[in-house]
Amino acid sequence: MKKLMNPSIEQDVYGISAWPDTDQIYARLQALLKQPPRTIRRDKMAEVLQHFETRCQRSKALARRAGEVIPGGVQHNLAFNYPFALAVERCEGAHMWDVDGNAYIDFLQAGGPTLLGSNYAPVREKVHALLDACGPVTGMFHEYEVKLAELIRQHMPAVEMFRMLGSGTEGVMGAIRLARAYTDRKWVIKVGGAYHGWSDQMVYGMRLPGTGRREAVGIPGGATHYTQECFPNDLAALRRKLWLNRLRGGTAAVIVEPLGPESGTRPAHKDYNAGVRALCDEFGALLIFDEVVSGFRVGMGGAQGYFKVRPDLTVFGKCLTGGYLMAGGVGGRRDVMMLLAGGIGTTSKRAFVGGTLSANPLSCAAGYHAISEMARTQAPVLAGRAGDRLCRGLNEIIDRLGLPYVAYNQGSVVHLQTSAVLLMSTRNPIQLMREVNARKHMMEEMGAAYMAHGLVTLAGSRLYTSMADTDAVIDEALNRFESVLSLV
Repeated sequence: MKKLMNPSIEQDVYGISAWPDTDQIYARLQALLKQPPRTIRRDKMAEVLQHFETRCQRSKALARRAGEVIPGGVQHNLAFNYPFALAVERCEGAHMWDVDGNAYIDFLQAGGPTLLGSNYAPVREKVHALLDACGPVTGMFHEYEVKLAELIRQHMPAVEMFRMLGSGTEGVMGAIRLARAYTDRKWVIKVGGAYHGWSDQMVYGMRLPGTGRREAVGIPGGATHYTQECFPNDLAALRRKLWLNRLRGGTAAVIVEPLGPESGTRPAHKDYNAGVRALCDEFGALLIFDEVVSGFRVGMGGAQGYFKVRPDLTVFGKCLTGGYLMAGGVGGRRDVMMLLAGGIGTTSKRAFVGGTLSANPLSCAAGYHAISEMARTQAPVLAGRAGDRLCRGLNEIIDRLGLPYVAYNQGSVVHLQTSAVLLMSTRNPIQLMREVNARKHMMEEMGAAYMAHGLVTLAGSRLYTSMADTDAVIDEALNRFESVLSLV
């Protein structure tokens, strides 16, 4: 196994101070699911909704216009907010401001990539200089392509070569294509509930384990025919699938989110990834780590460095550029990655991957300087400490108010489960059918209440801290969370 490029910094570049007690978390989440949803009191929820009517009038007008020209009124799910999407005008560090002048503490951080804080000036200045020199795209080769790939290889233990693409979805597509080309096998196994982008083959077993093709509207059956799912943390079930697949041609790859499905919403046991690695070795399958969120956020060596598990291929996404556009790619073993080599007239075996604007100068420059700044400032460690402080405070509030809610964190990825809708199970279909809509709406209402109190979250249940989250910012946020949780 390849050693880390810089063992001297191995211990201090990771933002997870201690892996949470996974069994205890699941026990608390199951206890939460056994209770009726503990919602915000109806009179207080009416006040929350009135806040949006009186304080967010420009956003409401824009949302109304958006509904006429954009399906559902938003271009992506992160922008959804109950009762309507808020239009953001300015971001800096730990804060953002909407078009009505309302200020927020930003725990969305664009879905995770802005580990340095939003609109980080040292990177912004470098990007401006690049734009002044050559513009965002040239269609030609640029020095920053090499500098970015070298930097990723320096920090990520399992990356020997890297190919830049346009998104995490494209990175997953490329990794699966590489795995099938390298192994000459077809089957791909994912962990149920994980999100690996929206390509046809991966819209399978999304959000809730065991749901198979439930979300695959508009996708022919053949597109997911060779996609399978296993329940999280179940190595015995994964072994059975690998064994059965051996009888019908073998498994090309197992793909995991190393923190657990949905960025650790269903947290992985700490030794789970090592167990998957061992099974892949036994059955000759490639192991793919989806580090779209965990890459650089967990630490400069990603989750692979933290867990000391070396995948064959690593998928990157928005983490690559610190929030700048066209961020995605795949890296890994040289012998596998070389299947991407080629050009016009190439006759050797290769896996075709395109992307005219992939690795454009803007994205590569932003990535190089963002990752450099993350390493220089030890941003993953600072963000992880902020996540620890936030999580400790949330648990103290939950305990003091006698609420059944569950808060835990994996460094700077903080989870606050109040409805636990994403923890429901297809193994309990009666509860799922009876309660899923009510619990989903409760999560939306909690998100709205946080927003009305100046807190931006991801779907009311996930919070990303950044280097910009000082003790003062976290303490102010905890005061606001307490105000919301006191409304229950």
